[in-house]
Amino acid sequence: MKVILTQDIPTLGKRTDVVEVKPGFARNYLIPQGKALPASDANLKRLQQSIKHDDLKQNRNKGKAEELAKKLAEVSCTATVQAGEDDKLFGSVTAADIAGLLAAQGLEIDKRRIALEEPIKKLGVYNIPIKLHQDVEAIIKLWVVRQ
Repeated sequence: MKVILTQDIPTLGKRTDVVEVKPGFARNYLIPQGKALPASDANLKRLQQSIKHDDLKQNRNKGKAEELAKKLAEVSCTATVQAGEDDKLFGSVTAADIAGLLAAQGLEIDKRRIALEEPIKKLGVYNIPIKLHQDVEAIIKLWVVRQ
């Protein structure tokens, strides 16, 4: 059975590819999950229109993310925490803490967008990447100082 993929599937192909799959796989999994449509000219046209609409939406969101990245480039946050003798923190500074510091400055950023590899556990100055969009990343400066 031939189907048109509506999203990228690593084992089958990319979005808008027409692929041949077993009928049971198409009827029982791909089509009910919305991952494919039966191959026809009408479905291909509908998918092309959907892609154009999604591209316009992505471009609009990217523009908003670039504006926010410019604002974030000028921002620096200071986290005051308790620390021991070796400049080790009693606890850590997490993405949720950084999101709270940004919210205090009037910038609402979801903590899941803050790309910390691991929580911060020492005093110092850190460059924190924030993933705003698929193609847009902002970096803020975070000062971790003793209370």
